[in-house]
Amino acid sequence: MSGKLYFVATPIGNLMDTSFRQIDTLKSVDVILCEDTRSSLKFLQKYEIKKSLESFHKFNYKKVSGNIIDRLLNGTNFALITDAGTPCISDPGSELISLLNENKIEYTIIPGACAFVNAFALSGFKMPCTFLGFLPNTKKEIDVMLENVKNVNSTLIFYCSPHSLKEDLKTLYKYFGDKKCCSVRELTKIYEEIEYFNLFEGYSKEPKGEYVLLIENFNDKQNELNDLSVLEHYNYYIQLNYEKNDAIKQVAKDRKVAKNIIYNEIVNILK
Repeated sequence: MSGKLYFVATPIGNLMDTSFRQIDTLKSVDVILCEDTRSSLKFLQKYEIKKSLESFHKFNYKKVSGNIIDRLLNGTNFALITDAGTPCISDPGSELISLLNENKIEYTIIPGACAFVNAFALSGFKMPCTFLGFLPNTKKEIDVMLENVKNVNSTLIFYCSPHSLKEDLKTLYKYFGDKKCCSVRELTKIYEEIEYFNLFEGYSKEPKGEYVLLIENFNDKQNELNDLSVLEHYNYYIQLNYEKNDAIKQVAKDRKVAKNIIYNEIVNILK
């Protein structure tokens, strides 16, 4: 009989932010997979959880995943935890899920703290929200990510380390302009801090601790073309010598809907 893998959320700062179910699950499994076994020990020792610990992180997951799957198939039960928060968000847990599904191995999540969810609640910014995690390492990857969300009406949420905070804010200003920003750092800890500022002015203090950055990326100004019917909107671009497909794409972009929705409506009108 195959074992089971439990994705277990852990506290994001205050070690008291845990649940009986999290503790019971971690005590019940055979092996606990950790991003950093040294970081996890403080939490595990507080609740007298004495289990075999193994590393599972972005630098070794490709190498160790096959062995984990083999042991699961042979009946070993695993828990996977991150240094802090909910697994599968900023760690390679999602990569492991693909293998679990391929091998029909049972898994579940033991829910708990999540930094970006709590930061969003504290910011007071409005829904919808879009979580993007850390900015990528290369300029090309950053361009792709931020161009894709530049015109999305949403609160945008990023993770940020202290050494990259000020440079990240400059990059975000370049793409989004002087939008209102909220930074939340050291969630649930003694020095928890919530700061509001515009992207142009940036963060005025010396960065310390881990940050969640939230940007109000809402454009409240309505595009006047959206007051037209879809056909009139489409014909507006045709009269500007747009190709038919480009006109449909632009109408979809203006109205913030999928291109196929506009295409189907235009086709039905012109039948």
